[in-house]
Amino acid sequence: MRARASGKNAVLGHAEKKRIEGQFARHINSGQVKYLKAGHLDVLETMRRGIRFTDQATGRTMIDCFTSAGCFNVGRGNPVVLAALEEALGSLDMGSWMLVSPWKAALARELVDIAPKGLNRVFFASGGGDAVDCAIKLARGATGRKTIVSTVKAYHGHTGFALSANGKEHYRCHFEPLMPEFLFVPFNDIDAIKSVVNEKTAAVIIEPIQGEAGIYPADDEYLKELRKLCDRHGALLIFDEVQTGFCRTGRFFACEHSGVLPDVMALAKSIGGGVYPNGAVLYRGIPGINKFLSRHHDFHPSYNGGSDIGCCVSLAVIRFMRETRLWERAERSGARLRSALEDLRRENPAIIREVRGKGLMIGIEYIHEFMGPMMSDALARNGVFAAYSGNAPQVMRFMPPLVATDEDMDEIIAAARAAVGVMKSILPLALPAAKVPFLLNLLNNERVQTLLFNWLRSAEDLFAKIPGLGRRGN
Repeated sequence: MRARASGKNAVLGHAEKKRIEGQFARHINSGQVKYLKAGHLDVLETMRRGIRFTDQATGRTMIDCFTSAGCFNVGRGNPVVLAALEEALGSLDMGSWMLVSPWKAALARELVDIAPKGLNRVFFASGGGDAVDCAIKLARGATGRKTIVSTVKAYHGHTGFALSANGKEHYRCHFEPLMPEFLFVPFNDIDAIKSVVNEKTAAVIIEPIQGEAGIYPADDEYLKELRKLCDRHGALLIFDEVQTGFCRTGRFFACEHSGVLPDVMALAKSIGGGVYPNGAVLYRGIPGINKFLSRHHDFHPSYNGGSDIGCCVSLAVIRFMRETRLWERAERSGARLRSALEDLRRENPAIIREVRGKGLMIGIEYIHEFMGPMMSDALARNGVFAAYSGNAPQVMRFMPPLVATDEDMDEIIAAARAAVGVMKSILPLALPAAKVPFLLNLLNNERVQTLLFNWLRSAEDLFAKIPGLGRRGN
């Protein structure tokens, strides 16, 4: 049977889902199947529209609060974006990467128009990692220096320079030696970064809000001091806005909250509207960069970034955002969701440690790491698909599409409250073990979690086959 991309597909059932998972495991990645199953993230997306999709394996409609880490800001299957793609396909293809293109020129002009004043030049990239690679290469080329300063637990992608800038050893250790001259300091600690930035520093790269690390916003004063520090030493300031850009935080770009202008800004994800990947690097036309580019205009070619079709789609995405003032919706809905989650935290201090974020980029941190997979399960049972952070499993990310209505937010809030209720009924079994350091370390270990939760899921599947004991409401 061929896998269909969309449409009103019939519910597959347990046996067919197992067959698809078996094919995926055999030909793509068996570890990924186990990991997703352990975290109750093993859904098969179909009928993807607005803020929802249907799990084809169960027929259950779910609200997407993960959005592939922010790819679907304008919603899934946005009709404006789909119409632009369909129109482009009628007369265009990707185009040749090296030629002048009116579509590239139009999108570059639009990006400069919405960007903070001063970011007036554009490179195109195929995605987030590629955009970060381009930004770091541009900084090294323009300054003639090598040292790049990043932050602990930073996440910038998995390509060459981007992977080297990732601030968690888990991502880097298996592929070393990586690019040399990368330093890491604690996030939001200005004294730490002052101790390493000097006349050998090419750039400081930072996320205005650390996403994978657990939704940690940078302090405005911290970012302002970074700007002064880079100016003092002639280093470039790079903002990675792959997740935070395009209205997610309640502004078109997260740097607008602090008023700090970076020299280079990496963008991707939602610029493609969830239907055609694209990425961009915005930068200031300062003398050092201009001199480097006059000699090395081809320093970072991208064979599919800034394609003619991709630019048509991205133009439609930006037009939709501007016409609907999507950043205002994100700010309003985000404030409402944060307030509701703060109420939950005050009511459940033994479960929830902190709620933080900006706009509709919100993290809810639990007391223990093992609570992340448990909360994914509890939310899924209440119709919400959400994922815990890769760098911080104890943090659940709430990043729904920005087109969510007030009624949609009511559903998300109700589901979060119900999920905490489910957690409270389960935790009496887990919390006594969490008081023993050895057992807590086991519970927080990703491999142990995967084995334990896969065993529990297998037990659930077995009981589901027994007449009268099968799961209901899933």
